[in-house]
Amino acid sequence: MLQKSSLLLLLCSLCSTYVAANQDVEQQIIQHVDTQLDESTALLKQLVNINSGTMNFAGVRRVGMLLKQKYDALGFTTQWLDGNTFGRAGHLIATYESTSHPDAAKILLIGHLDTVFAKDDDFQTITELANERLAGPGITDMKGGDVIMLAALQALQKQGLLQQLNIKVVMTGDEESSGKPLSLSKQAIIDAAIWADIALGFEDGDSNITTAVTSRRGSVNWSLTVKGKPAHSSQIFTDENGDGAIFETARILNEFRVQLQHEKLLSFNPGVIAGGTRVTQQDDKSNFSAFGKTNVIAKDTLVKGGIRAASPEQLERAKVVMQTIVSQNLRHTSAVLEFQSGYPPMAQTSNNNDLLALYSQVSVDLGYGKITAVNPRNAGAADISFAASHVDMSLDGLGLMGSGGHTKDEVADMSSFIKNMRKTAILIYRLSQ
Repeated sequence: MLQKSSLLLLLCSLCSTYVAANQDVEQQIIQHVDTQLDESTALLKQLVNINSGTMNFAGVRRVGMLLKQKYDALGFTTQWLDGNTFGRAGHLIATYESTSHPDAAKILLIGHLDTVFAKDDDFQTITELANERLAGPGITDMKGGDVIMLAALQALQKQGLLQQLNIKVVMTGDEESSGKPLSLSKQAIIDAAIWADIALGFEDGDSNITTAVTSRRGSVNWSLTVKGKPAHSSQIFTDENGDGAIFETARILNEFRVQLQHEKLLSFNPGVIAGGTRVTQQDDKSNFSAFGKTNVIAKDTLVKGGIRAASPEQLERAKVVMQTIVSQNLRHTSAVLEFQSGYPPMAQTSNNNDLLALYSQVSVDLGYGKITAVNPRNAGAADISFAASHVDMSLDGLGLMGSGGHTKDEVADMSSFIKNMRKTAILIYRLSQ
């Protein structure tokens, strides 16, 4: 990786005024992006019209193979990583390592091939709307971002500038519903990040072209299992029978709320709860059934929830507080709180802020205005979180902007398409200098 001193020198040089020769090169890059706009738009429509819901393995592979052809044509070494070991379609990996500039900065570009729309969903094809808008499944999340990164690299290749770069592209096939175990499904991103100095993600962030993502909260699921002593309800609260599983669960959840609700950028949510004499969990882990009677003290309760934290340290602090609460049981009750593996936080760092400043300067130089950081409360988990701790600097939210992500009202603002292709191409070029 680049040393801190090298990073500072790089940043200082990039923030200085470019000489005319650099401006000429950048103008040529922009012109190529512009001349390829129709082709890029056609590719976007083609990709959106291929259903690639996460569990539609054939569709995910089809999108991956189409993009693989594009990277092959650019001279990248490409690989389809089969996802059989983690229960998903797989990932596309494309690598370009310079022979003439082996010490150039190593840049990781992150996208994903899958969408939230299943094979049998009735939202399947792209529709042209007024005011430079296109509606379609996964158009902003994130097939638009996939095309933006490709178009930027095509423009750099056209100017003979790829030789100044070391680039690795990772497009996962399971971002919307991660394969298990995560240690296998996310290994490609982690390995690429260990190789890289800089990571750029092409999600749509908060769908505001004046922002980018320097920090994302991690997302981890938890489960709470509570047991009480069953008996006739007339004997609840006695020394012999205690308070029952449901009252103990209510105590725990309320203490979670009281003790953690004011922790900045931390959020936690019990998403489903079932309790009674008997609780049964279905195979899909999301459906529960409960049996109980009003005259019987509840024996079992099961709660499933999630927690989002801005840093690994914040997550660990929250876990300690929650486990302490869970251990202070009411009479004749017991409770077990378990945390699953999940998306780690993309922590806020000074280097991420510096990279944002570079991207913002590109935007200003192109006449689009300044770019500021997204509030982490408004940015969900994303694949870049698995890379962020392994690189010197990272930035996300460089993709196609719009609205209605994850819904049948997903609409792209196509005016952001050309702007973010230009900005990405110039950012990567400046990083190569």
